[in-house]
Amino acid sequence: MLAQLTGLKFRPSKNYFEGISSQHTSVELSGQLKTLACSLMKISNDLRLMNSGPLAGIGEIELPVLQPGSSIMPGKVNPVIPEAVCMVCAQVIGNDTTITVAGQSGLFQLNVMMPVVALNLFQSLEILAAAVDVLADKAIAGFTVRTDNIESALERNPILVTALNPVIGYALGAETAKQAYREGKPIKEVALETTGLSAEELDRLLDPLRLTRGGIIGKDGNGSK
Repeated sequence: MLAQLTGLKFRPSKNYFEGISSQHTSVELSGQLKTLACSLMKISNDLRLMNSGPLAGIGEIELPVLQPGSSIMPGKVNPVIPEAVCMVCAQVIGNDTTITVAGQSGLFQLNVMMPVVALNLFQSLEILAAAVDVLADKAIAGFTVRTDNIESALERNPILVTALNPVIGYALGAETAKQAYREGKPIKEVALETTGLSAEELDRLLDPLRLTRGGIIGKDGNGSK
């Protein structure tokens, strides 16, 4: 009957005694669901942080607005989808603990906890599948990137000075970074004053996309790893 309903090839266990005394397969499947839940919770929390703001937070993205606002703060919009997915993930992780305990509770040739294994496993499958679809369709597919905020934060980030170290040295790099931070100016603007490098040279050395590829960019323009 199950094979007809699902199209999957269900078959009896080769060892009936092992089949009723242990739930190792269910425990393993639940563990995989927990792993997925951990990844989804990390993604959801990253989205929440990148969406935080719009003034005092990171504000790198804007998630779709799906509700009127906060229950206690008029005008505030909560990242409801990532928050809901985090709750689902917490439930799945809790279900996995239940399944783990139930799986090791088989005494000799019988495990009496198969009903709670089935209950929690089916719930995990159902709510996690729904959470994946909702996160993809209602949050990730519709968010916008706030390039203005990203560029503003990036151009003032002292870490950019690290790319200048092979050219200007550590001491001057540190001085440049401290001055830029102290004055609230972009690294390139201060580096024009402190390093003697041209704007074109600084554009090449401080190109964010190029820096993501790794290696050290020297005066000759070549990167080495």
